[in-house]
Amino acid sequence: MHVLMVINGSAYGLDSTFNAVRLAGALLKREEVELDVFLMGDGVTAAVAGQSTPDGYYKLDRMLSSVLRQGGRVLCCGTCLDARGLREDLLVEGARRSTMEELTDLTLAADKALVF
Repeated sequence: MHVLMVINGSAYGLDSTFNAVRLAGALLKREEVELDVFLMGDGVTAAVAGQSTPDGYYKLDRMLSSVLRQGGRVLCCGTCLDARGLREDLLVEGARRSTMEELTDLTLAADKALVF
């Protein structure tokens, strides 16, 4: 089953972004799941590597790296990266710049699409 997860919310301050990434990790524990996480808007900030948060606080960059290690893909809207002055080399290893055209293809190919 191919699942597309689109995350629009900022990295921190919104529980929905944190919970979406948690769900991504849980989905990948199922053998039958193929997962694409597409970050849009402020969601692209979740994939910035080396985030510094207070002790005991979650780190979305590490969580997304785990998604990648489990076989998921993490794609970032290129226009959204540009609007925030973020370059692809600032992203966690394995996350990559993407396009609206690729999101369109993923949406049409997905068995399920989840939007956060």
